[in-house]
Amino acid sequence: MALRMWASSTANALKISSNCGSRTSLYPAFSLSKCFSTVLDGLKYASSHEWVKHEGSVATIGITDHAQDHLGEVVFVDLPEVGGSVSKGESFGAVESVKATSDVNSPVSGEIVEINSKLTESAGLINSSPYEEGWMIKVKPTSPAELESLMGSKEYTKFCEEEDASH
Repeated sequence: MALRMWASSTANALKISSNCGSRTSLYPAFSLSKCFSTVLDGLKYASSHEWVKHEGSVATIGITDHAQDHLGEVVFVDLPEVGGSVSKGESFGAVESVKATSDVNSPVSGEIVEINSKLTESAGLINSSPYEEGWMIKVKPTSPAELESLMGSKEYTKFCEEEDASH
């Protein structure tokens, strides 16, 4: 919340727009927009801003570009142990940035089969490559049907635009 207030007041001071739906600021060429967050087709998205890529019997999970953008520079990632389990909607770890610490929730239930150990040395991979190198855990889903309740890319983009507009 504080981040959004700071961004809004900064945008106002600079006389630029941070509203995705409007391009009618005083300096339209310099409009800022959350529309610049990347949302990839082929992934599923949770309303808590995690993504999941289901391939075969494994689901890879991370936080979205939108989430990392709101967090700012990620400095530490707390990951669970391989062999543990996660439950849909429950926290499995945390991401600490220079601005805040946020829980990361699992979009699906299952057994953790791998963690991204690169994040312990290079937490910033979540900022620079949230969908590729910045993935967090890999899970063997116990209920693949849970994937059906998640949003596709178009739904998630609309969700983010509406969420940002309401703040």
